[in-house]
Amino acid sequence: MFSSRALTSAARIAAPRPQIAARVVATRAYAAAAAPSTGAANKPPVALFGIDGTYASALYTAAAKTNALDSAAKSLDSLAAVFKKDAKLATILTAPTLSVSDKQQIVAELQKHLGNDKDGIVKNLLDTLAQNNRLGALEGVVDKFGQLMSAYRGEVELTVTSAAPLDNRTLSRLESAVSKSSYVSSGQKLKVVPKVNPDIRGGLIVEIGDRTIDLSVSAKMARMNKLLKDTL
Repeated sequence: MFSSRALTSAARIAAPRPQIAARVVATRAYAAAAAPSTGAANKPPVALFGIDGTYASALYTAAAKTNALDSAAKSLDSLAAVFKKDAKLATILTAPTLSVSDKQQIVAELQKHLGNDKDGIVKNLLDTLAQNNRLGALEGVVDKFGQLMSAYRGEVELTVTSAAPLDNRTLSRLESAVSKSSYVSSGQKLKVVPKVNPDIRGGLIVEIGDRTIDLSVSAKMARMNKLLKDTL
């Protein structure tokens, strides 16, 4: 998807320059532009933390001010699809050697996937991330904004992590079982978020609300190793 120039810049990681010091004002410009003008109506439904959480919250506030939440959500869903399709994108965005020109080129490519970006809100986000050397946080921002939208829509996220992609039938069975549990209140909608992590080796990790059920092979091996260590 990206040109050879951007890929070449990412390859320069092999000889990285010193890391740029973290900026206290990393999100100041964007957050100031997103400052709510009508109080709690524009406030994110849940508190998020970290750099990606801060940007996601600022994006939510900016979009809420102009009734552009659905538009922003669709644009970020499109970016999520780009991350899923292009395995090299995350590496490119975190390259410490990207020049200003490289960042502009990458942002221009990403903007082609935004669709109907009302008031250019997501475009402004991309520009701000590039200016603050935070493009590497974009994937996290996309994920955190999805959490905010789920809370806004009254959804409960069910994250299912497996070593290989699960088929729709398996996901539907999990969704059906969990939707009938005490974790989903009346009136709430369950949103299934499948993720793949080969490192778990097999089994599943199921997360809903603040509870995590780790049925992965890697977790079982860790417990077995601890048992052996404690016994010997």
